[in-house]
Amino acid sequence: MHLPAALRALHSRNYRLFVAGQLVSLIGTWMQSVAQSWLIWRLTRSAALLGFIGFAGQIPIFVLAPVGGVVADRMNRHRVLIATQSTMMVLAFALAALTLGGVIREWHIFVLAALLGVANAFDIPARQAFLVETVSRDDIVNAVALNSSMLNGARIVGPAVAGLVVAAFGEGWCFLLNAISYVAVIGALLVRHVDDVPHPHAHTSAWESVVEGFAYSWNTKPVRALLLLLGLVSVMGMPYSVLMPVIAARVLQGGPNAYGLLMSASGVGALAGAALLTLRRHIRGLGRWVAVSAICFGISLIAFSFSRLLWLSALLLVPAGFFMMVEMAASNTLIQSMIPNRLRGRVMSVYSMMFMGMAPVGALLAGALAAPLGAPETIAVGGAVCIAGGLLFGAGLPRLRGPARELIVAQQLSAGSPGDDAAPLQE
Repeated sequence: MHLPAALRALHSRNYRLFVAGQLVSLIGTWMQSVAQSWLIWRLTRSAALLGFIGFAGQIPIFVLAPVGGVVADRMNRHRVLIATQSTMMVLAFALAALTLGGVIREWHIFVLAALLGVANAFDIPARQAFLVETVSRDDIVNAVALNSSMLNGARIVGPAVAGLVVAAFGEGWCFLLNAISYVAVIGALLVRHVDDVPHPHAHTSAWESVVEGFAYSWNTKPVRALLLLLGLVSVMGMPYSVLMPVIAARVLQGGPNAYGLLMSASGVGALAGAALLTLRRHIRGLGRWVAVSAICFGISLIAFSFSRLLWLSALLLVPAGFFMMVEMAASNTLIQSMIPNRLRGRVMSVYSMMFMGMAPVGALLAGALAAPLGAPETIAVGGAVCIAGGLLFGAGLPRLRGPARELIVAQQLSAGSPGDDAAPLQE
C-alpha cells in the first residue's frame, strides 16, 4: 500500500486499527466534555464550579498516574487498555442514564468525573507507551504526530456536534453517544494482533518501580526541562478551556452553539499544528519548536482575552490551539525518542501528570481567580506566564543539546537503527 510520507505510520495494520478506534471514541469524549461543562454551567451558573469539575476529573491522574505507569510497565498494555476503555464506557452510560432520566445532580457529575479520572490515570500511560509499539522506531515522530492529528480532528468535530446536540436535545444524548463510541475502540483493540512483551522488572516492588520512574525523569536533564515546561503550560495556559462557558455566555453573550464554536476553533488550530508535525521525518530542531510554541501560545491567549466579538474570539483561538498542540506533541515526541522501553510506561505517567494531572490545579486556580479578576483577565495572566516559561526554556536549550543527543543515540543503537537526527534541540 503506497501512502504519502505524512501518513507513513499507517503502513502498520496495528497502528491503523489504533487510529480508527480512537478517532471514533475521541469524538464522543469531546462531546461529553463539552456537554458536561455546559451542564454544570446551566445547573449552577458558577465559574468556580467549572474549575472544580475540571479538578475532580483530572486530579486522580496526578495522584494515580505513577501507579498507572508501573502497571503499564509490568502488565500487558493491550489488556490494560481494554480494561480502562471498558470502564470508561460504563461510566458514560451511567452519566447518560442519570441525565436522560432527569435525576442528575451536581454531585453525580463530580463523582463520575472523578471515577473517569481514575480510569484515565491507568489508560494514558498505557496508551502512550503502547502507541510506539505499533510502529517502527523510524516512524515514531510520524505516529505521535498522526495520533495528535486524530485527537484534534475529534476535537473539532466533537464540540461542534455537541453544541448542536445540546441545543436541540440536551446534554444527555451527548453522554449516550459517547458511551456508544467506546464500542469502536474496544473492538479495534480486540481484533488487533499484539505480541506479548516481557516485563523484566516485575520482581521489584511497586514502590521501587515508581521511584525509578521519577528518578529517571528528574535526573535526565532534557526530559526534566520538557516536563517542567509542559506542567507550567498545563497549569497556567490550558485552563482557558475551563473558562470557555463563561466567555461564551457572559463575555460574548452566546449559548451552547457559541461554546461549541469556540472549542472547535481551538481544535482547528491544534489539528493544523499536529498536521505540520506529520510532515517532519526527524526530530532535529524540535526543542526550539517547543520554546517558540510556548511563547506564541501565551501571546495568543492574551490577544484572545481582549476580544469581545464571537468571530474574532474564534479566530484568535486558532493560533492558540495550533501552538498549544505543537508544544505538547513536540515534547511528547522528544521524550518518547529519549527514554528506554523498560521505563516508557513510568516516564509517560510523569508526562501524564504534567500534561493532564497538573491541569486540575490550573482549573481550580482559574475558577478561583475568575471570580475576583474576571475570566478574560485570568486567561491573560496565564498567557503571560506561558511566555515567561517559553523564554526560560529557550535560554536553557544550549545546555540541553549534548545530553539529548546522547540519549537519542543510545536508544537508536539499542533498537539497532542508528540515525542522523540525534540533535533534537538544535535549529
